[in-house]
Amino acid sequence: MRAAFIDGKDTLEVRAAELPVPGDGQVRLKVDYVGVCGSDLHYYFEGANGEYAVREPLVPGHELAGRVDSDPSGAWPVGTPVTVHPARFGESVPGVEDAPHLWPGGSYLGSASTWPHTQGAMTEYLIVDERMVRALPSGLSVRRATLAEPLGVALHAVARAGDVAGRRVLVSGAGPIGLLAVVTAQARGAASVTVADVLPEALERAEALGADAVVRVGAEELPREAFDVVLECSGAPAAISAAAAAAVRRGVIVQVGMVPDRALPVNLAPLIAKEVELRGTFRFRDEIDAAIDLLAVRADVESVITHEYGLDDVVEAFATARDGKRSSKVVVAL
Repeated sequence: MRAAFIDGKDTLEVRAAELPVPGDGQVRLKVDYVGVCGSDLHYYFEGANGEYAVREPLVPGHELAGRVDSDPSGAWPVGTPVTVHPARFGESVPGVEDAPHLWPGGSYLGSASTWPHTQGAMTEYLIVDERMVRALPSGLSVRRATLAEPLGVALHAVARAGDVAGRRVLVSGAGPIGLLAVVTAQARGAASVTVADVLPEALERAEALGADAVVRVGAEELPREAFDVVLECSGAPAAISAAAAAAVRRGVIVQVGMVPDRALPVNLAPLIAKEVELRGTFRFRDEIDAAIDLLAVRADVESVITHEYGLDDVVEAFATARDGKRSSKVVVAL
């Protein structure tokens, strides 16, 4: 079989790899599609994602869908269309017993945070634990199911905001996660969803998904004290500061976009003066199941996928995924 390997900064190559053999409690999947995520881009273009550097060849990818190829237990019929919860949870610690995604010692597909690295899904065949496998309902295509993992991230982020039903929501940043946050806020009953971004192309995608209003940052003013909930999906310091100004008094900001692990120039004064709550969000617990259900009834969400490449063109796929003007979610077909 073949797989894509990131060997370090700006070094991405497709090579032969040994076909893995599933053991007890494991399932082998034939991977059909893998989405290119922001963390994958960091590993390739920078050689690290935050503090986690590539120290050995790393197969990227944690957004995947495919079909069961082999299950020693016989529980999963060969050919069953599936997606995967990419986490193996660590050990429980006091205070977060109900949040296994926050437990230390876990792992995530396609991550250099562990040693040895946890190899990812950009490979023709992948071994996963049986409990990580999720069957797809009838009518949900394998290609669309590639969005289940990032949609799970968006669902968890909106849940961190609390009940958004009847509330005015601002989504800051219209990349793939921002677009899926629009879908999630709509599904959870938001009264209105406004999207802000610097790129008109990204805003057009948000409008296609039914955003009620869009604001082009830099050309238009973002309304002040106009939103009950802000989902900040860009991770840009200026956008975080703008979110604080845009939130109503005692509003809620959920920081969805990842930021570097260093001091940032962010204006927190409006949070203090308005008693605004700033909440973090990290991956998800079990929201991938709700994501599958939502994808099954919202076929239009597949429009978030703007480009598809074959494995031989994986370098071009990463270059396209880096360009927010050209693309939203890029997938690699294996």
